[in-house]
Amino acid sequence: MGKDTSTFSEVFCIVCPLGCRIGVEQGSDGLILRGGCSRGQEYARQEVTSPRRVVTTTVRIRGGEIPRLPVRTSAPFPRERIFELMEFLRTFEVAAPVRRGEVLVEDLLGTGVHLVATRTIRRLEKEGEGSEGA
Repeated sequence: MGKDTSTFSEVFCIVCPLGCRIGVEQGSDGLILRGGCSRGQEYARQEVTSPRRVVTTTVRIRGGEIPRLPVRTSAPFPRERIFELMEFLRTFEVAAPVRRGEVLVEDLLGTGVHLVATRTIRRLEKEGEGSEGA
């Protein structure tokens, strides 16, 4: 008889607040999912075959009312490339003003995922600008 080479693991679904446990068996016949709804099973399949995460962080902003701009990815980003993304964002800088929802970088590292501002940051007025003669 052939040796059983299947592996079993469990994924906790985060699609909805229920947090269902979905059994995942990987064998020579492919992936077998047990439990959860169809959305949860799709999440478990994605989590096992190609995990992705929405990345939230801050980047530097020049001339803004605060020194860091909060940003996020527009969609889940490949988990195995998050370190590479963070290295890129460590050196990335944007100039104020920036509006919430503005796409700052399209197609991050060739993934089709964009970098989006999550806060509006106004440009600081330099001393002597704006209020003279008013």
